Amino acid sequence: MAANQSRLIFEYNVENRHGTQVVGGMRSGRLEDYPRSLPQKLLRTERLPLPQVSELELVRHYVRLSQDSFGIDTGFYPLGSCTMKYNPKACERYVKHPGFANTHPQQPIETLPGFLAMFANLQDWLADITGMDRISLTPAAGAQGEFAGMLIFKQYFASRGEQQRRVMIVPDSAHGTNPASAVLSGFTVAEVKCADDDGIMNLELLNAVIEKYGAETIAGIMLTNPSTLGTFEKEILAVSERIHEIGALLYYDGANLNALLGIARPGDMGFDLIHINTHKTLSTPHGGGGPGSGPIGVKEHLAPFLPHPHVRSTENGYEFYRPEHSIGRMKLFHGQFGILVRAWIYILLHGPEGLRRISENAIVNANYMQARLKDSYPVRYDKWADGTDRYCMHEFVASCGRLKKECGVTAKDIAKGLLNAGFHAPTTYFPLIIEEALMMEPTETESKELLDSFIDTMLELHRQARVNAEALRELPNLRIKGLDETYAARHIDVRWQPGMPEGSAAGEGM
Repeated sequence: MAANQSRLIFEYNVENRHGTQVVGGMRSGRLEDYPRSLPQKLLRTERLPLPQVSELELVRHYVRLSQDSFGIDTGFYPLGSCTMKYNPKACERYVKHPGFANTHPQQPIETLPGFLAMFANLQDWLADITGMDRISLTPAAGAQGEFAGMLIFKQYFASRGEQQRRVMIVPDSAHGTNPASAVLSGFTVAEVKCADDDGIMNLELLNAVIEKYGAETIAGIMLTNPSTLGTFEKEILAVSERIHEIGALLYYDGANLNALLGIARPGDMGFDLIHINTHKTLSTPHGGGGPGSGPIGVKEHLAPFLPHPHVRSTENGYEFYRPEHSIGRMKLFHGQFGILVRAWIYILLHGPEGLRRISENAIVNANYMQARLKDSYPVRYDKWADGTDRYCMHEFVASCGRLKKECGVTAKDIAKGLLNAGFHAPTTYFPLIIEEALMMEPTETESKELLDSFIDTMLELHRQARVNAEALRELPNLRIKGLDETYAARHIDVRWQPGMPEGSAAGEGM
């Protein structure tokens, strides 16, 4: 094992080793030193199988793990589509204010006027930003926001006696959660091959799928604009008009809203419902299994179906209420409170002009990267059908397809080369419609100097691939050369301890 390879805490175990002893009349922490106030049947008869380590070993172990972790605070994170944005420390500071941090969801509602006012503010601001009429803050993540949107579509059509509308149109450039949310809600997915036709949705493609399935069966279409390819859906108004003409609805995947703040609004494009990834757009924490937040916005005709609780104003202030035909709760209580507070503060700090600059800077950064990299890493959709340049929005998808054919170097090799050089890799192999895809999103906060450093590294990796592809794969600084991800997913073992046979799980029978 490499000297700096982190071990499991169980591998430091030494019998009878322990942390600091508490002395001077205080209890030792041993179970036998506490009064037996609990029922005997609830007391353990055996010791917990915890590692016996010193305090110093424990501290060093977890500090070392934290140093091994890569995050937006430690380096560039160009993860296209997932949008790993910097979380401003001001938001982290203010969310710890006792007025926020000490609020409990089971407090009497009359003790929370500021809480409700903040929710009402955020609902109004998000409605204004997106062009929607009503906002619900309760969904716990973007994917749950999608699911809530699909449930609203389903209930809307049921209320109109149109249960036959069970087909959801989804382009092949969509996020993977789009078809999943539709299927989970009982819809049949009709995929549209936009990749074969300039990479965008147009009336010809749309009419073909409508004709195939029948206009009366179409419930709606799920789109994001700009698309996952980083391209603006320039025919969106015509698509919207056609969908509404047949009585169906438009769903906006808010993953790429970071490109439109203060510039364009999905509601003005004709979308009936939108979900908002606050971590992608409003810089709330993201990743690591922590809480997300996926508010949804609707036009007025879908407002009666919103999840509850919802905040509305009254003559005496604000109150929670349940919309008339609500799809129900998406989670316990009122949404991811701490995440929503961060989003509220983020909007407050930037204001309308600041939000617009966010998107403008994100677009400029992405186009700068694309322009410098596309000769070495071709971008499939860099021109329109008439030959004019197609500028990307906040992200773009490059390809290692040519490198693979000519040198045997794949997107995975380039990604690991970036890790070896100290950068986080872009999103790889997504979207699936691009061969050997590298999906890059620099966001608005990175400096030109940082972008140049990353780009220069990408170009150097391209040069190495041409000169000595085998050496590129050696990756001298990476402790782990490659993982069998399929085996790991199918044989999950999260409770292993030293001395146990491979594939067994600790704690069985305990």
